[in-house]
Amino acid sequence: MHHHLRRLDLNLLLVFDAMFRHGSVARAAAELAMSNSALSHALGRLRKILNDELFYRSGQDMKPTVFAEGLAPAIGDGLRRLEQGLSQPPRFDPADSREQFTFSVTDYTAFCVFPALIAALQTQAPHLQFQLIHSNQKVALEDLLAGRIDYALGFTESGDPIHGSIEEIDWMQDDYVALTASHFRDNRTPLSLEEYLAARHLVITPWNEEKGVIDHELEKLGKRRDIAIRMPSLLAAPFIIGESRLFMTIPRFAARYLAQQANGAIHPLPFAVPPYRVKIYYHQRNDRHDAYRWLTEQLLTLANQRLRLPQE
Repeated sequence: MHHHLRRLDLNLLLVFDAMFRHGSVARAAAELAMSNSALSHALGRLRKILNDELFYRSGQDMKPTVFAEGLAPAIGDGLRRLEQGLSQPPRFDPADSREQFTFSVTDYTAFCVFPALIAALQTQAPHLQFQLIHSNQKVALEDLLAGRIDYALGFTESGDPIHGSIEEIDWMQDDYVALTASHFRDNRTPLSLEEYLAARHLVITPWNEEKGVIDHELEKLGKRRDIAIRMPSLLAAPFIIGESRLFMTIPRFAARYLAQQANGAIHPLPFAVPPYRVKIYYHQRNDRHDAYRWLTEQLLTLANQRLRLPQE
């Protein structure tokens, strides 16, 4: 492997590239800050290694051989890529940067994070770009580890393992509530467990899971709820709730907004459920890049402002 490269002084590739572009020993030598004789000597070494004349004189110009014509694109592209890889990236300026960041999300986690994030960045970093892709798992750890995404939005429950190189930001903590159409049930009387279990339910299942945290907590009580609809997205849910007698159990933060769409009523749950925590995950390697480090700092600042939401 790399038999020719082991024998080759890579500086000779600079000589080849300059000669190919300029077609002149004098002009190539001037670009490389070499004497004409030093460049001719280097070209002679390269001819011997590659066993080809490479360039021949035609009038005042040096023309490439057929072999050199075929070799030139690979050498030119390779040198440009190497130069780009070795060059220091430009200093990150949030006011002007068009850096793109990829987040793995569900519609609910995007709803929790991005309204606040975009509002905070629209003046100090107005040109940043974000690509949101749907997460096929609760936390897209494999995509983070592979570098396919920059951040993952999600949540973990107690005991869920997180890779040692993955950092997490606690974005917000929330409690679960039940949402109904207010014309079906207002919130003037407390919701009982018996009424909750007698009702039918709409459940959001972003990963097509059979059971969520609500079902697991009911199982501890020896109970189960009657699920009428399972759906992967929140988009249609408030309109279904608004036209039905269904219950939907979701974090309070979302319920407050969806209640406006459904003309809904919010009810505290009649049984204990662990709080819902939205988290932002990122890989430690991102800290080496100014842009990622800056955005992570903004996310941490916003998270510290939002960890405790006022309870209704």
